[in-house]
Amino acid sequence: MQTLNTSGPVRNIVIVGGGIAGWLTAGVIAARHQGPMKSGFTVTLVEAPEIKNIDVDEGTWPTLRTTLEKMGVSETELFRRCDATFRQGARFARWTTGALDDGYYHPLMPPQGFHQVNLAPHWLEQPGNRSFCDSVTPQGALCDQGLAPKTVATPEYQAVANYAYHLDAGKFAPFLQKHCTERLGVRHVSADVQSVRRAANGDIAGLALKQGGEVTGDLFVDCTGFAALLLGKELGVGFRDCGDVLFCDTALVVQVPYETPDDAIASHTISTAQSAGWTWDIGLPTRRSVGYVYSSRHIGEDQAADELMRYIGPQAKGLAPRKIPFRGGYRETFWKNNCVAVGQAAGFLEPLESSAILLVELSAKLIAEQMPANREVMEIVSARFNEVTHYRWGRIIDFLKLHYVLTRRPEKFWRDNTDPATVPGRLKNLLQIWKYQAPWLLDEFNRLEEVFPAASYQYVLYGMGFRTQIDPCDNDASRPLAVQHMRENAAMAGRLRAALPRNRDLVRKIQDYGLQPI
Repeated sequence: MQTLNTSGPVRNIVIVGGGIAGWLTAGVIAARHQGPMKSGFTVTLVEAPEIKNIDVDEGTWPTLRTTLEKMGVSETELFRRCDATFRQGARFARWTTGALDDGYYHPLMPPQGFHQVNLAPHWLEQPGNRSFCDSVTPQGALCDQGLAPKTVATPEYQAVANYAYHLDAGKFAPFLQKHCTERLGVRHVSADVQSVRRAANGDIAGLALKQGGEVTGDLFVDCTGFAALLLGKELGVGFRDCGDVLFCDTALVVQVPYETPDDAIASHTISTAQSAGWTWDIGLPTRRSVGYVYSSRHIGEDQAADELMRYIGPQAKGLAPRKIPFRGGYRETFWKNNCVAVGQAAGFLEPLESSAILLVELSAKLIAEQMPANREVMEIVSARFNEVTHYRWGRIIDFLKLHYVLTRRPEKFWRDNTDPATVPGRLKNLLQIWKYQAPWLLDEFNRLEEVFPAASYQYVLYGMGFRTQIDPCDNDASRPLAVQHMRENAAMAGRLRAALPRNRDLVRKIQDYGLQPI
């Protein structure tokens, strides 16, 4: 075994595994350290030539706009090369009662004046059936009408209404690879890892390649997917299963062509509850990506396939779903010795709120910004990374479970989800508090590590019929400001509906003319 120099600088970063996780991590690190890269800092990505990634069309979060902009990626080229469309949130259909008119939005815009006043208590005291979303943000109305979040005159990455993307995952990874290698100086090694050479202190010193040669580095990033080749298999870090909280463990996926080239493209993810899980439905320029995420403990594959085909309707004829089993959970630790896991090597949760790419972004950003100066301080940096990342995974599990615990659907899958024994303790406590106090900024949502802010909890809670007991007298001081913001929201909704194009129309214009570079 080799003895490493712990005082030497961390200069050579080796990422093992490609796909979206590997190339996005490479791009974030390389872009952040472009200056040092000119004086010896290197980013190398080792990718097995024969491994095929699980290419499932993806939904993203608005954070990806900032990430790609900092990497120097053209948003116009993203749309042209990755079949991207706009995503303004998600609509959850039939999650509460199962009725045909049961549905609510989780938009990407916060309520009006969110940092000035909590509109939830004021909405709760109003009579009528106007939804919480429509009362506090125009984005649900924009999604109802299939409108885009900007115009072709809006510069790249800028927004009229906050947005993210739907994109073709199979095209996104090669797009990132080309940008990273040609623009950011990332070295690409197409080879299989045959064995791992360890140092005396247990660190990874180098990777012997099946095709010959060795790749050495100071910090290794495991992006090898579910295999977790470095952190899991080589360093022996265990996996923490969360199947006792989130039951879904299988997806059936199919690509559905549009009936006509002019069919509307939904500007949001459509998540529809089924008997033992839920279907996603996202629109790309030439097709819809539809999948059924379900619990194999509650339904068989044949029955699940039948439900998926019924959801799709006549267009399902001749389509054959692809089965993707998965295990929900995450690593017991994410950074051990000089190896850190990102993407599915770190863990995986059902894609209910499009958190997979978001977690890659957050981890890559944290690695890039807190890059240890040398091996001596790496233990301190890794301890902070593990603390933050554990917190984030825990909060995402809480938020995903929130979508299930308020249901009144009768099927066994849904009833089992309301069993208090399956609800994380922190979420139980918050639900108790929220009976008497609406979520807001200071309600345990003020940490930088939060993935889903208090606004997201409000949209799900009140979308599913949760009621907070309020005393109208408590709203007296803030009522004038709240009324003002609700009026402004109604006026804004009218203006945006009149000004914004259809989602498909804007995507076409971007393809033809491009967006204005910043």
